[in-house]
Amino acid sequence: MREPAPYELYMVALIGLWGTLGLRLSRHIAPLIVLFILFNIGGMISMLTMAEVKDTPLYIAVSLFLALTAIFFAAVIEEDWRRLRLILRAYVAAAVITALLGIFGYFGVIPGGEAFTRFNRAMGAFQDPNVFGPFLTLPALYLLHGLLAGQLRAAPWRVLGLLILTLGVFLSFSRAAWGLWAFAMPALVLLMMVQRRSGPFRLKMLVMAVVGLAVLAAAVTIALQFDQVANLFSERAKLVQSYDGARLGRFARHLIGFSMALDHPLGIGPLEFGLTFGEDTHNIWLKALMDYGWIGFVSYLTLMVWTLALAFRYLLRDRPWQPFLMIATIVLVGHVLVGTVIDTDHWRHFYLLMGVVWGCIGLEQRWQRKGRMQQPALIENARPGQTLGRRNDAAGANTRPAQ
Repeated sequence: MREPAPYELYMVALIGLWGTLGLRLSRHIAPLIVLFILFNIGGMISMLTMAEVKDTPLYIAVSLFLALTAIFFAAVIEEDWRRLRLILRAYVAAAVITALLGIFGYFGVIPGGEAFTRFNRAMGAFQDPNVFGPFLTLPALYLLHGLLAGQLRAAPWRVLGLLILTLGVFLSFSRAAWGLWAFAMPALVLLMMVQRRSGPFRLKMLVMAVVGLAVLAAAVTIALQFDQVANLFSERAKLVQSYDGARLGRFARHLIGFSMALDHPLGIGPLEFGLTFGEDTHNIWLKALMDYGWIGFVSYLTLMVWTLALAFRYLLRDRPWQPFLMIATIVLVGHVLVGTVIDTDHWRHFYLLMGVVWGCIGLEQRWQRKGRMQQPALIENARPGQTLGRRNDAAGANTRPAQ
């Protein structure tokens, strides 16, 4: 709600302290580091095309800082995968708190609750409902995974948290958040069914999915009994809004912007597109072209393709960190898709997502490297005629981190 937010101040202190005491950056996350640096270099070059730089140095500084947070998360996760639990549990707590602020503010339950809404839409402790809604998706997926694969004694708390986050997303009235939710939840269930092929587990998931859908439908039905909710829902549920398809609406600006990119390979300067047309790009690819030039666009596209290619390659391998990689990859794919209709450039949680995925990529590559290092010793110690397949499997098992 205010900048710099407590998160920024905390991360500046934390990264500075960790860097002083020995933060290690491995070669496994080198693509993340190099491509984010190139992306921001593109933004710095783009500033040189501006007649007046205005506040753009601060904008690029924020971009560089957020890239640093992604690198930090990747580095500390690669060092110890168990930090993923701490990160996700803290994320769930923060998401539930901000979702409750948005819900209570929307219904006027708390004094001054209008501070947590905007345009009659819940936004929690955020500046924009379109960021608030997507922010809640990763922790909701984490709770859903725990509900489907975890112990039953924790199920009531997970169900309660999931209901709060779902209601928060619904009351944000963000089409991007709704679409992300509709994509992420079934994707997680599908991947878990592919990963675990036992009949009882699949039956359990099917039953819980049906019950979950029924509860969700009931909650939405109850919410729609309020005229304020029903009226806004009917308006926001339209696929194309008036400001999308108008003469200089969102889609028209996209076409104009992509045409401009051909004449301005260095970009036109950060934030200049919004000042020129009265509305920002609302498209991360166009944002990269306009604010960071072709250098930034190619760097960003390469980073997304590289990240998702490695994530999908390692997605279903039996590792202690595999659930975290699975849910983070699903939400990252959703954010890449959402980025075609909204600007995700300075979304703090997007950089956390990148850090989680690359931290898991680094963990997998370290795992494989340890396995390869043990191969010569296995071959040397093998008896004549002995097959090495079972021995190799055992070597791989020995590299598993303590759970």
